[in-house]
Amino acid sequence: MTNHKFERASQQILAAVGGSENIISAAHCATRLRLVLKDESTVKTDELSNIDMVKGHFSNGGQYQIIIGAGTVNEVYHAFVELAGIKESSKEDVKKEADNKMNVVQRLVKLLSDVFVPIIPALVAAGLLMGINNVLTSSGLFFKDRSLVDVYPNITDLANMINVFANAAFVFLPILIGFSATKMFGGNPYLGAVMGMIMVHPDLLNAYGYGQAILNNKVPVWNVFGFEIEKVGYQGTVFPVLAASFILARIEKNLRKIVPSFLDNLLTPLLTVFITSILTFTVVGGIMRSAGNLLADGMVWLYDTLGFFGGAVFGLILSPLTLTGMHHSLLPIDIQLIAAGGSFLLALVSCNNVAQGGATFAAMLLTKDKKMKSIAVSSGISALLGITEPAMFGVNLKMKYPFYAAMIGSAFGCAFVAFNHILNAAPGPAGLIGFVSIQAGSVLNFLVAILISFVSGFVITIILSKSKKLNVELKRVNKIAS
Repeated sequence: MTNHKFERASQQILAAVGGSENIISAAHCATRLRLVLKDESTVKTDELSNIDMVKGHFSNGGQYQIIIGAGTVNEVYHAFVELAGIKESSKEDVKKEADNKMNVVQRLVKLLSDVFVPIIPALVAAGLLMGINNVLTSSGLFFKDRSLVDVYPNITDLANMINVFANAAFVFLPILIGFSATKMFGGNPYLGAVMGMIMVHPDLLNAYGYGQAILNNKVPVWNVFGFEIEKVGYQGTVFPVLAASFILARIEKNLRKIVPSFLDNLLTPLLTVFITSILTFTVVGGIMRSAGNLLADGMVWLYDTLGFFGGAVFGLILSPLTLTGMHHSLLPIDIQLIAAGGSFLLALVSCNNVAQGGATFAAMLLTKDKKMKSIAVSSGISALLGITEPAMFGVNLKMKYPFYAAMIGSAFGCAFVAFNHILNAAPGPAGLIGFVSIQAGSVLNFLVAILISFVSGFVITIILSKSKKLNVELKRVNKIAS
Protein backbone atom coordinates (compact mmCIF):
# COMPACT_ATOMS: atom_id res chain seq x y z
CA MET A 1 0.00 0.00 0.00
CA THR A 2 1.50 3.35 -1.03
CA ASN A 3 2.09 6.33 1.24
CA HIS A 4 -0.40 8.25 -0.90
CA LYS A 5 -3.18 5.89 0.21
CA PHE A 6 -2.29 6.36 3.87
CA GLU A 7 -2.28 10.14 3.42
CA ARG A 8 -5.61 10.06 1.61
CA ALA A 9 -7.17 7.89 4.35
CA SER A 10 -5.83 10.21 7.06
CA GLN A 11 -7.24 13.25 5.20
CA GLN A 12 -10.65 11.60 5.00
CA ILE A 13 -10.58 10.60 8.69
CA LEU A 14 -9.49 14.09 9.76
CA ALA A 15 -12.31 15.69 7.79
CA ALA A 16 -14.86 13.21 9.19
CA VAL A 17 -13.90 13.82 12.85
CA GLY A 18 -14.23 17.59 12.56
CA GLY A 19 -10.72 18.70 11.61
CA SER A 20 -7.63 19.34 13.70
CA GLU A 21 -9.41 21.99 15.80
CA ASN A 22 -11.68 19.24 17.20
CA ILE A 23 -8.80 16.99 18.30
CA ILE A 24 -7.35 17.11 21.81
CA SER A 25 -4.93 14.19 21.43
CA ALA A 26 -4.34 11.08 19.31
CA ALA A 27 -2.65 7.71 19.81
CA HIS A 28 -3.00 4.20 18.43
CA CYS A 29 -2.96 0.61 19.66
CA ALA A 30 -2.46 -2.57 17.61
CA THR A 31 -5.60 -2.08 15.52
CA ARG A 32 -7.30 1.21 16.41
CA LEU A 33 -6.75 4.93 16.10
CA ARG A 34 -7.63 6.40 19.51
CA LEU A 35 -8.76 10.04 19.57
CA VAL A 36 -9.90 12.37 22.32
CA LEU A 37 -12.22 14.89 20.68
CA LYS A 38 -13.58 18.19 21.96
CA ASP A 39 -17.04 17.43 20.60
CA GLU A 40 -17.89 13.91 19.44
CA SER A 41 -21.31 15.01 18.18
CA THR A 42 -19.63 16.74 15.22
CA VAL A 43 -18.21 13.46 13.87
CA LYS A 44 -19.64 12.63 10.45
CA THR A 45 -20.22 8.94 11.08
CA ASP A 46 -21.53 8.13 7.60
CA GLU A 47 -18.46 9.65 5.95
CA LEU A 48 -16.21 7.82 8.40
CA SER A 49 -17.90 4.49 7.65
CA ASN A 50 -17.42 4.93 3.91
CA ILE A 51 -13.62 5.30 4.16
CA ASP A 52 -12.06 2.14 2.72
CA MET A 53 -9.51 1.61 5.48
CA VAL A 54 -12.03 2.13 8.31
CA LYS A 55 -13.51 -1.16 9.53
CA GLY A 56 -15.60 0.35 12.31
CA HIS A 57 -15.72 3.10 14.93
CA PHE A 58 -17.14 3.68 18.38
CA SER A 59 -16.85 5.89 21.45
CA ASN A 60 -15.89 4.41 24.79
CA GLY A 61 -14.40 5.80 27.99
CA GLY A 62 -13.96 9.30 26.58
CA GLN A 63 -12.07 8.03 23.53
CA TYR A 64 -13.30 7.93 19.95
CA GLN A 65 -11.80 4.74 18.53
CA ILE A 66 -11.50 4.05 14.80
CA ILE A 67 -10.80 0.43 13.82
CA ILE A 68 -8.27 0.27 10.97
CA GLY A 69 -6.35 -2.98 11.42
CA ALA A 70 -2.96 -4.36 12.43
CA GLY A 71 0.00 -3.26 10.31
CA THR A 72 -1.97 -0.39 8.79
CA VAL A 73 -3.06 1.71 11.76
CA ASN A 74 0.48 2.87 12.60
CA GLU A 75 1.04 4.16 9.04
CA VAL A 76 -2.31 5.98 9.04
CA TYR A 77 -1.55 7.37 12.50
CA HIS A 78 1.79 8.90 11.48
CA ALA A 79 0.20 10.51 8.42
CA PHE A 80 -2.77 11.63 10.53
CA VAL A 81 -0.80 13.46 13.27
CA GLU A 82 1.41 15.13 10.66
CA LEU A 83 -1.58 16.32 8.67
CA ALA A 84 -3.47 17.48 11.79
CA GLY A 85 -0.42 19.29 13.15
CA ILE A 86 -0.59 17.64 16.57
CA LYS A 87 2.11 15.90 18.58
CA GLU A 88 2.23 12.13 18.91
CA SER A 89 0.85 10.82 22.19
CA SER A 90 1.05 7.52 24.04
CA LYS A 91 -2.03 5.51 24.95
CA GLU A 92 -1.49 6.58 28.58
CA ASP A 93 -1.53 10.26 27.57
CA VAL A 94 -4.76 9.78 25.65
CA LYS A 95 -6.32 7.92 28.59
CA LYS A 96 -5.50 10.84 30.91
CA GLU A 97 -7.10 13.31 28.50
CA ALA A 98 -10.14 11.04 28.17
CA ASP A 99 -10.47 10.73 31.96
CA ASN A 100 -10.77 14.51 32.26
CA LYS A 101 -13.94 14.39 30.13
CA MET A 102 -15.67 11.78 32.33
CA ASN A 103 -18.21 12.36 35.07
CA VAL A 104 -17.94 10.77 38.53
CA VAL A 105 -19.88 7.61 37.63
CA GLN A 106 -17.87 7.07 34.45
CA ARG A 107 -14.62 7.47 36.36
CA LEU A 108 -15.75 4.96 38.99
CA VAL A 109 -16.65 2.40 36.33
CA LYS A 110 -13.35 2.98 34.54
CA LEU A 111 -11.50 2.55 37.81
CA LEU A 112 -13.15 -0.83 38.42
CA SER A 113 -12.37 -1.80 34.85
CA ASP A 114 -8.72 -0.80 35.16
CA VAL A 115 -8.38 -2.77 38.39
CA PHE A 116 -10.00 -5.99 37.20
CA VAL A 117 -9.18 -6.19 33.49
CA PRO A 118 -5.46 -6.94 34.12
CA ILE A 119 -6.31 -9.90 36.38
CA ILE A 120 -9.00 -11.37 34.11
CA PRO A 121 -6.50 -13.63 32.26
CA ALA A 122 -5.49 -15.20 35.59
CA LEU A 123 -9.13 -15.73 36.58
CA VAL A 124 -10.09 -17.07 33.15
CA ALA A 125 -7.15 -19.52 33.24
CA ALA A 126 -8.27 -20.68 36.68
CA GLY A 127 -11.86 -20.89 35.47
CA LEU A 128 -10.95 -23.03 32.47
CA LEU A 129 -8.90 -25.34 34.70
CA MET A 130 -11.90 -25.57 37.02
CA GLY A 131 -14.01 -26.48 33.98
CA ILE A 132 -11.60 -29.30 33.11
CA ASN A 133 -11.81 -30.51 36.71
CA ASN A 134 -15.62 -30.43 36.48
CA VAL A 135 -15.50 -32.56 33.34
CA LEU A 136 -13.32 -35.13 35.12
CA THR A 137 -15.24 -35.26 38.41
CA SER A 138 -18.91 -34.59 37.58
CA SER A 139 -21.26 -37.54 37.85
CA GLY A 140 -23.71 -38.20 35.04
CA LEU A 141 -21.83 -36.17 32.43
CA PHE A 142 -20.55 -39.18 30.50
CA PHE A 143 -21.74 -42.14 32.58
CA LYS A 144 -24.93 -42.62 34.55
CA ASP A 145 -24.36 -41.68 38.21
CA ARG A 146 -20.59 -41.94 37.72
CA SER A 147 -17.77 -39.57 36.81
CA LEU A 148 -14.69 -40.10 34.65
CA VAL A 149 -12.64 -40.35 37.85
CA ASP A 150 -14.93 -43.10 39.13
CA VAL A 151 -14.63 -45.06 35.89
CA TYR A 152 -10.90 -44.42 35.45
CA PRO A 153 -9.44 -44.14 38.99
CA ASN A 154 -5.91 -43.81 37.60
CA ILE A 155 -6.68 -40.16 36.71
CA THR A 156 -7.74 -39.26 40.28
CA ASP A 157 -4.43 -37.60 41.13
CA LEU A 158 -4.50 -35.70 37.82
CA ALA A 159 -7.94 -34.33 38.73
CA ASN A 160 -6.73 -33.38 42.22
CA MET A 161 -3.69 -31.62 40.77
CA ILE A 162 -5.83 -29.65 38.31
CA ASN A 163 -8.19 -28.71 41.15
CA VAL A 164 -5.27 -27.23 43.13
CA PHE A 165 -4.13 -25.27 40.08
CA ALA A 166 -7.68 -24.00 39.51
CA ASN A 167 -8.39 -22.94 43.11
CA ALA A 168 -5.16 -21.02 43.71
CA ALA A 169 -6.28 -17.80 41.99
CA PHE A 170 -9.51 -17.72 44.02
CA VAL A 171 -7.99 -18.72 47.36
CA PHE A 172 -5.45 -15.89 47.05
CA LEU A 173 -7.66 -13.48 45.09
CA PRO A 174 -7.10 -10.54 47.50
CA ILE A 175 -3.38 -10.65 46.63
CA LEU A 176 -4.14 -10.18 42.91
CA ILE A 177 -6.66 -7.43 43.61
CA GLY A 178 -4.37 -5.78 46.16
CA PHE A 179 -1.53 -5.55 43.64
CA SER A 180 -3.70 -4.31 40.76
CA ALA A 181 -5.82 -1.88 42.80
CA THR A 182 -2.92 -0.31 44.69
CA LYS A 183 -1.13 0.26 41.40
CA MET A 184 -4.23 1.99 40.01
CA PHE A 185 -4.55 4.15 43.14
CA GLY A 186 -0.96 5.30 42.74
CA GLY A 187 0.63 3.29 45.55
CA ASN A 188 3.36 0.66 45.61
CA PRO A 189 1.68 -2.46 44.14
CA TYR A 190 3.97 -4.77 46.11
CA LEU A 191 2.74 -3.26 49.36
CA GLY A 192 -0.77 -3.85 48.02
CA ALA A 193 0.11 -7.50 47.43
CA VAL A 194 1.43 -7.74 51.01
CA MET A 195 -1.87 -6.29 52.25
CA GLY A 196 -3.70 -8.96 50.27
CA MET A 197 -1.49 -11.66 51.82
CA ILE A 198 -2.26 -10.36 55.31
CA MET A 199 -6.00 -10.53 54.57
CA VAL A 200 -5.82 -14.26 53.65
CA HIS A 201 -3.14 -15.32 56.15
CA PRO A 202 -3.67 -18.97 57.21
CA ASP A 203 -3.62 -18.00 60.94
CA LEU A 204 -6.89 -16.12 60.42
CA LEU A 205 -10.29 -17.79 60.52
CA ASN A 206 -11.18 -18.62 56.92
CA ALA A 207 -13.92 -16.26 55.69
CA TYR A 208 -15.99 -19.21 54.48
CA GLY A 209 -16.29 -20.43 58.08
CA TYR A 210 -17.20 -17.04 59.54
CA GLY A 211 -20.97 -17.55 59.44
CA GLN A 212 -20.80 -20.88 61.27
CA ALA A 213 -18.34 -19.43 63.80
CA ILE A 214 -20.84 -16.65 64.63
CA LEU A 215 -23.61 -19.22 65.15
CA ASN A 216 -21.35 -21.26 67.46
CA ASN A 217 -20.08 -18.10 69.20
CA LYS A 218 -16.51 -19.16 68.40
CA VAL A 219 -15.15 -16.22 66.40
CA PRO A 220 -11.43 -15.89 67.32
CA VAL A 221 -10.24 -12.44 68.41
CA TRP A 222 -7.08 -10.50 69.21
CA ASN A 223 -7.21 -8.77 72.58
CA VAL A 224 -5.14 -5.59 72.21
CA PHE A 225 -5.12 -3.15 75.16
CA GLY A 226 -8.62 -4.23 76.10
CA PHE A 227 -9.99 -4.00 72.55
CA GLU A 228 -11.22 -7.17 70.86
CA ILE A 229 -10.48 -7.38 67.13
CA GLU A 230 -11.98 -10.23 65.11
CA LYS A 231 -9.29 -12.52 63.74
CA VAL A 232 -11.11 -13.28 60.47
CA GLY A 233 -9.75 -13.51 56.92
CA TYR A 234 -11.15 -12.10 53.70
CA GLN A 235 -10.94 -15.09 51.36
CA GLY A 236 -13.10 -14.68 48.25
CA THR A 237 -13.97 -11.04 49.01
CA VAL A 238 -13.56 -8.07 46.69
CA PHE A 239 -14.72 -4.82 48.27
CA PRO A 240 -12.66 -5.02 51.50
CA VAL A 241 -9.39 -5.38 49.61
CA LEU A 242 -10.38 -2.56 47.22
CA ALA A 243 -10.95 -0.28 50.21
CA ALA A 244 -7.73 -1.43 51.89
CA SER A 245 -5.75 -0.77 48.69
CA PHE A 246 -7.18 2.74 48.41
CA ILE A 247 -6.34 3.52 52.04
CA LEU A 248 -2.85 2.04 51.68
CA ALA A 249 -2.07 4.16 48.61
CA ARG A 250 -3.30 7.36 50.31
CA ILE A 251 -1.34 6.66 53.50
CA GLU A 252 1.81 5.87 51.53
CA LYS A 253 1.57 9.09 49.48
CA ASN A 254 1.04 11.24 52.57
CA LEU A 255 3.83 9.58 54.53
CA ARG A 256 6.31 10.16 51.70
CA LYS A 257 5.58 13.90 52.05
CA ILE A 258 6.45 14.06 55.75
CA VAL A 259 8.97 11.27 56.39
CA PRO A 260 12.61 12.43 55.95
CA SER A 261 14.17 11.00 52.80
CA PHE A 262 16.88 9.11 54.71
CA LEU A 263 14.16 7.23 56.65
CA ASP A 264 11.69 6.89 53.79
CA ASN A 265 12.63 3.34 52.73
CA LEU A 266 12.40 2.14 56.33
CA LEU A 267 9.48 3.98 57.90
CA THR A 268 7.08 4.51 54.98
CA PRO A 269 6.51 0.81 54.10
CA LEU A 270 6.38 -0.16 57.79
CA LEU A 271 3.86 2.50 58.83
CA THR A 272 1.82 2.13 55.62
CA VAL A 273 1.26 -1.60 56.05
CA PHE A 274 0.77 -1.42 59.83
CA ILE A 275 -1.75 1.45 59.81
CA THR A 276 -3.67 0.02 56.84
CA SER A 277 -3.85 -3.41 58.50
CA ILE A 278 -5.15 -1.96 61.78
CA LEU A 279 -7.83 0.06 59.95
CA THR A 280 -8.80 -2.91 57.79
CA PHE A 281 -9.35 -5.34 60.66
CA THR A 282 -10.99 -2.82 63.02
CA VAL A 283 -13.24 -0.70 60.84
CA VAL A 284 -13.01 -0.80 57.06
CA GLY A 285 -12.91 -4.53 56.39
CA GLY A 286 -16.10 -5.36 58.27
CA ILE A 287 -18.04 -2.49 56.73
CA MET A 288 -16.94 -3.33 53.20
CA ARG A 289 -17.55 -7.06 53.75
CA SER A 290 -21.13 -6.21 54.72
CA ALA A 291 -21.51 -3.80 51.78
CA GLY A 292 -20.27 -6.41 49.32
CA ASN A 293 -22.57 -9.06 50.79
CA LEU A 294 -25.56 -6.69 50.66
CA LEU A 295 -24.90 -5.80 47.02
CA ALA A 296 -24.48 -9.42 46.00
CA ASP A 297 -27.51 -10.49 48.06
CA GLY A 298 -29.54 -7.68 46.49
CA MET A 299 -28.79 -8.88 42.98
CA VAL A 300 -29.54 -12.49 43.96
CA TRP A 301 -32.82 -11.40 45.56
CA LEU A 302 -33.82 -9.48 42.44
CA TYR A 303 -32.82 -12.41 40.23
CA ASP A 304 -34.59 -15.02 42.39
CA THR A 305 -37.68 -12.97 43.22
CA LEU A 306 -38.54 -11.84 39.69
CA GLY A 307 -37.65 -15.24 38.23
CA PHE A 308 -37.59 -15.46 34.45
CA PHE A 309 -38.93 -11.88 34.20
CA GLY A 310 -35.92 -10.64 36.18
CA GLY A 311 -33.63 -12.59 33.86
CA ALA A 312 -35.32 -11.00 30.84
CA VAL A 313 -34.82 -7.51 32.29
CA PHE A 314 -31.14 -8.24 32.92
CA GLY A 315 -30.79 -9.54 29.35
CA LEU A 316 -32.51 -6.51 27.86
CA ILE A 317 -30.22 -3.97 29.56
CA LEU A 318 -26.87 -5.77 29.21
CA SER A 319 -26.14 -4.40 25.73
CA PRO A 320 -26.81 -0.75 26.71
CA LEU A 321 -24.61 -1.33 29.78
CA THR A 322 -21.84 -2.58 27.50
CA LEU A 323 -22.17 0.52 25.31
CA THR A 324 -21.48 2.75 28.29
CA GLY A 325 -18.77 0.53 29.77
CA MET A 326 -20.91 -0.01 32.89
CA HIS A 327 -20.68 -3.80 32.41
CA HIS A 328 -17.23 -3.69 33.99
CA SER A 329 -18.88 -2.79 37.30
CA LEU A 330 -20.38 -6.31 37.33
CA LEU A 331 -16.94 -7.94 37.62
CA PRO A 332 -16.51 -7.55 41.39
CA ILE A 333 -20.12 -8.66 41.96
CA ASP A 334 -19.55 -11.75 39.80
CA ILE A 335 -16.46 -12.68 41.84
CA GLN A 336 -18.33 -12.03 45.11
CA LEU A 337 -21.20 -14.31 44.00
CA ILE A 338 -18.78 -17.05 42.93
CA ALA A 339 -17.15 -16.90 46.34
CA ALA A 340 -20.62 -17.37 47.89
CA GLY A 341 -21.27 -20.55 45.87
CA GLY A 342 -22.08 -19.57 42.30
CA SER A 343 -22.86 -16.63 40.02
CA PHE A 344 -25.52 -16.26 37.34
CA LEU A 345 -23.73 -13.40 35.53
CA LEU A 346 -21.58 -15.48 33.14
CA ALA A 347 -24.65 -17.19 31.69
CA LEU A 348 -26.51 -13.87 31.33
CA VAL A 349 -23.58 -12.10 29.65
CA SER A 350 -22.97 -15.12 27.39
CA CYS A 351 -26.58 -14.96 26.18
CA ASN A 352 -26.21 -11.25 25.48
CA ASN A 353 -22.97 -11.73 23.53
CA VAL A 354 -24.28 -14.65 21.47
CA ALA A 355 -27.48 -12.73 20.69
CA GLN A 356 -25.35 -9.89 19.30
CA GLY A 357 -23.51 -12.49 17.20
CA GLY A 358 -26.76 -13.96 15.88
CA ALA A 359 -28.04 -10.50 14.92
CA THR A 360 -24.74 -9.71 13.21
CA PHE A 361 -24.85 -12.86 11.08
CA ALA A 362 -28.43 -12.04 10.06
CA ALA A 363 -27.30 -8.51 9.17
CA MET A 364 -24.52 -10.05 7.06
CA LEU A 365 -27.11 -11.95 5.02
CA LEU A 366 -29.40 -8.93 4.67
CA THR A 367 -26.90 -6.23 3.70
CA LYS A 368 -25.72 -5.76 0.12
CA ASP A 369 -22.67 -3.77 1.19
CA LYS A 370 -19.61 -6.00 0.62
CA LYS A 371 -17.54 -4.17 3.23
CA MET A 372 -20.31 -4.56 5.81
CA LYS A 373 -20.58 -8.28 4.99
CA SER A 374 -16.86 -8.72 5.59
CA ILE A 375 -16.96 -6.84 8.90
CA ALA A 376 -20.09 -8.78 9.97
CA VAL A 377 -18.44 -12.18 9.51
CA SER A 378 -15.37 -11.44 11.63
CA SER A 379 -17.21 -9.43 14.27
CA GLY A 380 -20.01 -12.03 14.48
CA ILE A 381 -17.48 -14.76 15.26
CA SER A 382 -15.85 -12.46 17.81
CA ALA A 383 -19.21 -11.91 19.52
CA LEU A 384 -19.85 -15.66 19.74
CA LEU A 385 -16.52 -15.97 21.54
CA GLY A 386 -17.34 -13.16 23.98
CA ILE A 387 -16.09 -9.88 22.44
CA THR A 388 -19.09 -7.86 21.23
CA GLU A 389 -17.72 -4.36 20.63
CA PRO A 390 -16.82 -4.96 16.94
CA ALA A 391 -20.27 -6.45 16.29
CA MET A 392 -22.16 -3.73 18.13
CA PHE A 393 -20.24 -0.70 16.92
CA GLY A 394 -19.21 -2.02 13.50
CA VAL A 395 -22.53 -3.53 12.38
CA ASN A 396 -25.56 -3.66 14.66
CA LEU A 397 -25.69 -0.06 15.83
CA LYS A 398 -25.06 1.21 12.32
CA MET A 399 -28.09 -0.69 11.04
CA LYS A 400 -29.99 -0.06 14.31
CA TYR A 401 -32.61 -2.85 14.09
CA PRO A 402 -30.05 -5.70 14.55
CA PHE A 403 -29.05 -4.11 17.84
CA TYR A 404 -32.66 -4.01 19.05
CA ALA A 405 -33.14 -7.59 17.88
CA ALA A 406 -30.06 -8.67 19.84
CA MET A 407 -31.44 -7.02 22.98
CA ILE A 408 -34.69 -8.97 22.61
CA GLY A 409 -32.82 -12.20 21.84
CA SER A 410 -30.67 -11.67 24.91
CA ALA A 411 -33.81 -11.17 27.02
CA PHE A 412 -35.25 -14.52 25.83
CA GLY A 413 -32.04 -16.41 26.58
CA CYS A 414 -31.55 -14.73 29.97
CA ALA A 415 -35.15 -15.51 30.95
CA PHE A 416 -34.35 -19.18 30.33
CA VAL A 417 -31.18 -18.83 32.42
CA ALA A 418 -33.11 -17.38 35.36
CA PHE A 419 -35.89 -19.96 35.11
CA ASN A 420 -33.36 -22.81 35.30
CA HIS A 421 -31.01 -21.14 37.85
CA ILE A 422 -27.88 -21.63 35.74
CA LEU A 423 -24.77 -20.75 37.73
CA ASN A 424 -21.07 -20.51 36.93
CA ALA A 425 -18.51 -21.90 39.37
CA ALA A 426 -15.72 -19.63 38.09
CA PRO A 427 -15.18 -16.68 35.73
CA GLY A 428 -14.85 -17.75 32.12
CA PRO A 429 -15.25 -16.71 28.50
CA ALA A 430 -18.71 -15.15 28.13
CA GLY A 431 -19.75 -16.87 24.92
CA LEU A 432 -20.12 -20.26 23.28
CA ILE A 433 -17.28 -21.86 25.22
CA GLY A 434 -18.43 -20.45 28.54
CA PHE A 435 -19.89 -23.87 29.39
CA VAL A 436 -16.48 -24.91 30.76
CA SER A 437 -17.05 -22.63 33.76
CA ILE A 438 -20.70 -23.56 34.33
CA GLN A 439 -21.64 -25.85 37.21
CA ALA A 440 -21.73 -29.41 35.89
CA GLY A 441 -25.47 -30.00 36.27
CA SER A 442 -26.35 -26.88 34.26
CA VAL A 443 -24.13 -27.28 31.19
CA LEU A 444 -26.93 -28.59 28.94
CA ASN A 445 -29.31 -25.82 30.03
CA PHE A 446 -26.55 -23.26 29.40
CA LEU A 447 -26.12 -24.50 25.82
CA VAL A 448 -29.90 -24.35 25.30
CA ALA A 449 -29.95 -20.76 26.66
CA ILE A 450 -27.29 -19.49 24.26
CA LEU A 451 -28.96 -21.35 21.38
CA ILE A 452 -32.21 -19.52 22.22
CA SER A 453 -30.33 -16.21 22.25
CA PHE A 454 -28.55 -16.84 18.96
CA VAL A 455 -31.66 -18.01 17.09
CA SER A 456 -33.82 -15.22 18.58
CA GLY A 457 -31.30 -12.53 17.67
CA PHE A 458 -30.96 -13.93 14.16
CA VAL A 459 -34.68 -14.41 13.46
CA ILE A 460 -35.84 -11.13 15.04
CA THR A 461 -33.27 -9.23 12.96
CA ILE A 462 -34.78 -10.68 9.80
CA ILE A 463 -38.32 -9.91 11.01
CA LEU A 464 -37.42 -6.31 11.87
CA SER A 465 -35.69 -5.96 8.51
CA LYS A 466 -38.87 -6.95 6.68
CA SER A 467 -40.87 -4.64 8.94
CA LYS A 468 -38.51 -1.77 8.11
CA LYS A 469 -38.82 -2.44 4.39
CA LEU A 470 -42.61 -2.56 4.75
CA ASN A 471 -42.64 0.80 6.55
CA VAL A 472 -40.46 2.34 3.86
CA GLU A 473 -42.83 1.02 1.17
CA LEU A 474 -45.91 2.30 3.06
CA LYS A 475 -44.35 5.77 3.36
CA ARG A 476 -43.62 5.74 -0.39
CA VAL A 477 -47.21 4.71 -1.21
CA ASN A 478 -48.68 7.33 1.16
CA LYS A 479 -46.47 9.99 -0.37
CA ILE A 480 -47.70 9.09 -3.87
CA ALA A 481 -51.34 9.01 -2.68
CA SER A 482 -51.05 12.47 -1.14
